[in-house]
Amino acid sequence: MRPHYRERAPIMIITSDVEIEQLRALLRVETQRIVFTNGVFDIVHAGHVMYLEAARAMGDVLILGLNDDDSVRRLKGSDRPVNVQVDRATVVAGLRSVDHVVIFSEDTPLRVIGLLVPDVLVKGGDYTRASIVGADIVEAAGGSVVTIPLLEGRSTTSLITRVRTV
Repeated sequence: MRPHYRERAPIMIITSDVEIEQLRALLRVETQRIVFTNGVFDIVHAGHVMYLEAARAMGDVLILGLNDDDSVRRLKGSDRPVNVQVDRATVVAGLRSVDHVVIFSEDTPLRVIGLLVPDVLVKGGDYTRASIVGADIVEAAGGSVVTIPLLEGRSTTSLITRVRTV
């Protein structure tokens, strides 16, 4: 039996505010429920895939905010990212759960969230509502903020540490 895959429009990898605003306008005209999440996604693992599938199930379109290489270095250290942003964007765009990828240069996706104003803002269970950047924007517009439990024992940092000690 072949697995069922939904039909999907071509993936857009977005790098400008104008493109974000155009995408938002298009999705609003089509009355699509927009889900947004973000992260580094340096080495994609099963935890990422399960998280993104759960996020995508909360709406019609999943837009993934991806930290650019400079912001990853600021957040994770000079030895990160392992994979450059174009490679990371290509990998996550290839996942069936992801509809669009927005690359942002700030340390947080606040600007992107303000431009998109998604219906649902999703973060991993290691976040609390109070620590989720942009939650106030989403809730003020009538949207919801959701945390998804993480898959135990799966993290890019622990994977990198394990590889370095081999």
